[in-house]
Amino acid sequence: MFSYLIRRVLLGILTLVLITFVVYGLIRNMPGSPLDTDPRMTDPSRMPNPADIERMERLYGLDKPWYTAYFTWMRNMVVNRDMGQSFVHHEPVVTVIGEKFYPTLKLSVSSLTLTYLLSIPLGLYSTARSGRTDERIFTTVLYMLYSFPTFVAALFLQLLFAIKLAGTPFELPLFGMTSDGHAQMNAVQQAMDELRHMLLPVTCYTYGSLAYLSRFIKSNMEEAIRQDYIRTARAKGLGPFRVYVFHAFRNTLIPFVTLIGLSLPALLSGSIILEQIFSWPGMGRLFFESIGRRDYGVIMGLTLLFSVLTLLGQLLADMLYAFLDPRITFK
Repeated sequence: MFSYLIRRVLLGILTLVLITFVVYGLIRNMPGSPLDTDPRMTDPSRMPNPADIERMERLYGLDKPWYTAYFTWMRNMVVNRDMGQSFVHHEPVVTVIGEKFYPTLKLSVSSLTLTYLLSIPLGLYSTARSGRTDERIFTTVLYMLYSFPTFVAALFLQLLFAIKLAGTPFELPLFGMTSDGHAQMNAVQQAMDELRHMLLPVTCYTYGSLAYLSRFIKSNMEEAIRQDYIRTARAKGLGPFRVYVFHAFRNTLIPFVTLIGLSLPALLSGSIILEQIFSWPGMGRLFFESIGRRDYGVIMGLTLLFSVLTLLGQLLADMLYAFLDPRITFK
């Protein structure tokens, strides 16, 4: 196992180097420069002179070829653990990303928890009631949810709960993470205020993946219940609950674990569209704004973070395979 982990870590490091090298080359060859988004460049009265522009280019490494600047960035990150400064926020990249960490984590953890807690019983219920009227209706609703765009759902939910139901107990905030005067509330009021702001974004985050995972579990379960060991379990007189949960579902966990591992990057990647619609100050919105403003340091920091999470998710899934199925080894 130890040698397997060493190989995976070395392969992961090589993958990270290749990903960051390619991404750095792409963003440095995009039209424009971080200096073009500086407000002083659009105000004739504050326009810096050529000497100041050259000084800023040297400060941010813009005077070097992109490949030279990349290896400088990589050396600073590995040796000094420094991702550089944000061109836009004029703060360390770690600080800028850290400020957006908690808002995205609130939505993603809530959404993923709800998705997995609800999709398993819904998938098992669909399998147990397969072919019946209620199951067909349920399946149709899931297909409709899965095909319904989240940004359209977000707009409809805002229209319903923030405008149509305004002034009623069912009114929910239109956007933002907290209300005005949040700092003056007590702990319970602050928690309830944040929960009310989270309801609509979490709903939009959850329903599509919930529909997909429920159908995914049902498809794997239908294949499992046709196996010989399921007929043997039923012949022994085991009830439907034990047959479906302890025998069939247990043997469908490997593809399910794969999805869990791949969902790890979603914990921090956020959603660009939903965070824009709900004005949620998360990682997805930061990534989108950083690309538009050519904030190279933040783009590279987020790319590195998402890449590491993706590789860790794949490694976690591979480790769980051997735990769930003794036939799988690390050799």
